[in-house]
Amino acid sequence: MERNNYPFYFILIALISLLLGMSFGLLAGFQYIIPDFIKETLPFNAIRPIHTLFVVSWILLAAIGGIYYYLSNKFLNYKLIKWHFWIFIITGIGIAISYLSKNFAGKEYLEFPSYFYFPIVLGWILFGINYFKSMLPSFRNWPVYYYMWATGIVLMIFHFTEAHLWLLPYFRDNFIRNIAMQWKSGGSYVGSWNMLVYGTALFVMEKISNDNRYATSKKAFFFFFLGLTNLMFGWAHHIYMVPTASWIRYFAYMISMTEWIILFSIIYDWKKSLSQEKKNQFSIAYKFMILADLWVFMNIVLALLISIPAINLFTHGTHITVAHSMGTTIGINTLILFSSVTYIFNTEFSFTEKIIKNLKTGIGVFHISFILFWITLLIMGLKKSIWLFGNSTETFSKFQESQHTLHLTFVLFGIGIITGLGIIIINLMNTFQQKQTKNI
Repeated sequence: MERNNYPFYFILIALISLLLGMSFGLLAGFQYIIPDFIKETLPFNAIRPIHTLFVVSWILLAAIGGIYYYLSNKFLNYKLIKWHFWIFIITGIGIAISYLSKNFAGKEYLEFPSYFYFPIVLGWILFGINYFKSMLPSFRNWPVYYYMWATGIVLMIFHFTEAHLWLLPYFRDNFIRNIAMQWKSGGSYVGSWNMLVYGTALFVMEKISNDNRYATSKKAFFFFFLGLTNLMFGWAHHIYMVPTASWIRYFAYMISMTEWIILFSIIYDWKKSLSQEKKNQFSIAYKFMILADLWVFMNIVLALLISIPAINLFTHGTHITVAHSMGTTIGINTLILFSSVTYIFNTEFSFTEKIIKNLKTGIGVFHISFILFWITLLIMGLKKSIWLFGNSTETFSKFQESQHTLHLTFVLFGIGIITGLGIIIINLMNTFQQKQTKNI
């Protein structure tokens, strides 16, 4: 019985990671207001990678746990799942310790010492072996989400490896080649986990509606190939200022973020066709998916704007880029994954009326806070862009002082986000614990 719980263990650790990630993000926010706040113990350059570590862990672990759960009737090897789980947990603890001890031997977003590359890749290889061994016999009849999960697993291994090519002198000793590869691998790495998340979205929509037309439609497969194209080329909108081949920049601009338009259309069509009975039966999972669709639309608008090279020149490196990143990781990925997690928990454990009420309260607090948080980031980014390019004679320290009210607002809404997420996470974990207690 215990071995069947490992998909839930992935999800529970993912939920804890999200709470930790948001908490460290809030600590970073406090350092904007009080520069010396815990500076000696945890300076900003340590808090930022820890925040990134836990938020990325939330996305990956929640997606992996969901996929393992959804494939539980596909003759998976539970021993491999167990190995995968413990390799990732022990490695994650090791990386957190290296950050807390200020050991930053890697590159941006992957600042951990390079030897952690090996257990991480081993975990993904175990995941891939388990997935393909179980799924290849039915390859001819795969709906689109199986293709997306397969692609995501393989390309996570490839692009995570690519992200460590800087260790080779060929890349390390050439600045242009090094920086281009860093952003290329980073963008494609995100595109790879998007395959896992968006495939999960299509799976959940199919299960809630009990209709497989979405996952086998031409639009869904077009979305898959468009997403794959974005994964392969869309990264280049990050490096407009790097002197790479012009055709790469032009091509990236043409396709940048277009996959979201198709995702928005798919969720919108699904919402229109869903009966009121299904909306009520999976009310929490449905609510998360609809909110994700709203953020897909909002991020489409922002992403298309900042992908224009003339605008990108002014916004790159400001909080507008952070707003785009937050809109993606929290507004889209996190809401889709919460839709998946609540669908799983509701299916397995059945939410009580009290839990549903608490979850809706948490969603309300979180979403209002997040919208205001996002708007604050845009305003902060706009003001910095004006300061950078508006011929201002104001020093950086004076500029930062002038942002104090916005920084306070930023932290206040951050507290709101953590409060809302905390309500959601605690109620989900209590639901799992109560079910386990009854089983004992």
